[in-house]
Amino acid sequence: MSVDRKQRAEKHSTSRFKRAAKCKRPVQAMAKVKSLTAAVRAVRRAQAAGRRVVFTNGCFDLLHHGHTRYLEQARSLGDLLIVAINSDASVRTLKGIGRPIVPAPERAAVLAALAAVDLVVTFEELDPAQVIRAIRPDVLVKGGDWPVSQIVGADFVLARGGSVRSLPYVDGNSTTTLIRRIQSSS
Repeated sequence: MSVDRKQRAEKHSTSRFKRAAKCKRPVQAMAKVKSLTAAVRAVRRAQAAGRRVVFTNGCFDLLHHGHTRYLEQARSLGDLLIVAINSDASVRTLKGIGRPIVPAPERAAVLAALAAVDLVVTFEELDPAQVIRAIRPDVLVKGGDWPVSQIVGADFVLARGGSVRSLPYVDGNSTTTLIRRIQSSS
């Protein structure tokens, strides 16, 4: 092969890799991260089309197997899964100094990249009551460590004819457990 031909082949190969690096996946995932106003608009369109909206919330500080399994189960309960995450200040108040480990924009981006998650919103309050009232989900879901009677927003969703579910907890799969495991191995 001539030197000129070899250089053109390498250039073509390099440009192909550059095009692959500009994949639209990150843009698609980030498009799932919405303001509350935009999320409400999307939810209303979905509900008007007869789609069942599922809502859950949490800190989702270090994403782990328990989270992904839980989110897949939550998504199976409807047609659209909305995940609301606590802001950094909210997590710090709830979990203490040193948390969150991962800032809210990054937590939102990781969640948005999951196939089970349709929309992600961030909220500043300590609980998601205002977000739940705005979203008006058909199904409200929390992990099994939350009895239905203690799930914030349960009364509101039930009064509107929706359902509330506490999904099975995956033992040993919590962010706190993961942090302890990391700390003990160092």
